[in-house]
Amino acid sequence: MTEYKILIDGIEQGFLQAANDTLLQGALRAGIGFPYECSSGGCGSCKFELIEGEVDNLWPEAAGLTERDRRKNRLLACQCRAKSALKIKVNTSSEYRPLTPPQRRHAKLVETHDITHDIREFRFVTETSADFQAGQYALLFIPGVAAPRAYSMSNTGNPNGEWHFQIRLVPGGKASASLFHTLKLGDEIDLDGPFGIAYLRKDVARDIICVAGGSGLAPMISIARGASENGMLQNRQLHFFYGARTPDDVCGESMLNELPEAGGNLRYHAVVSQTDAANQTPWNGETGFVHDMVRRVIGAEMPKYEFYFAGPPPMTQALQEMLMLEYRVPFEQIHFDRYF
Repeated sequence: MTEYKILIDGIEQGFLQAANDTLLQGALRAGIGFPYECSSGGCGSCKFELIEGEVDNLWPEAAGLTERDRRKNRLLACQCRAKSALKIKVNTSSEYRPLTPPQRRHAKLVETHDITHDIREFRFVTETSADFQAGQYALLFIPGVAAPRAYSMSNTGNPNGEWHFQIRLVPGGKASASLFHTLKLGDEIDLDGPFGIAYLRKDVARDIICVAGGSGLAPMISIARGASENGMLQNRQLHFFYGARTPDDVCGESMLNELPEAGGNLRYHAVVSQTDAANQTPWNGETGFVHDMVRRVIGAEMPKYEFYFAGPPPMTQALQEMLMLEYRVPFEQIHFDRYF
């Protein structure tokens, strides 16, 4: 297999990138703390400057790059493959160093079941153990889809090689359409992971708040399950907030009720933003946006919590602004991965 040597300006440690990997994948496999979030070209977190060498830019128009970035020869590591030895400039950090370096492996689809009218759980099994932290994601290489898609696991790491994903059928989405309508039980795809920095911090003693919207359910369920498995909820509280568009989109409570702390130190809160859609299920619960519900329930106590959240960009943006600007929650207590 062809490999290219990548040198990082200003530090001695370099790494090798395999020809079928992106620059980011090669760095993380080598244990380098390369900055990143979404792995899909949308967030711009993995920007680097190319000093020497040649790359194959997989998505020159990636949303994560500005015109100013392009003028300054900045590229996205998740969208570039080396075509020669490289020298690059990037600010690495220990917070991005993977606890478990990602691996690419074959995964067989063994089970599916519907969670809502448009969210389905897909369960894959690999021959090797599923080593990941609660809250992380993997890249799925889906037949008929040019680029891999990032989906979060809803279960927790396990020796049985089980990877569970709760995926929403996106209107017009090629990846989700292939998963829902083409992939059959017994079919195999490639799975690469784990990735993501918004994983459960097991050594933090603070109470926990999880906020999910849409298919952001999966990583937050994983966080809650991980906290329960690690005994963290014996002496800590976890508030789980779920924001749905309509009553028919509300989900997650039944999964949390399987945990021993449900109804005690584990509390579920659901809120619906649209209550006037035709032919929808009646709703007598909370209405509005999920970040406003967090404000109503937690209020001035927010700086005492560790926050994890996942969902549509407008939701995550509203939460960031509320937590950091309105309540002055320290940034190191806020954990999320942006998806696009």
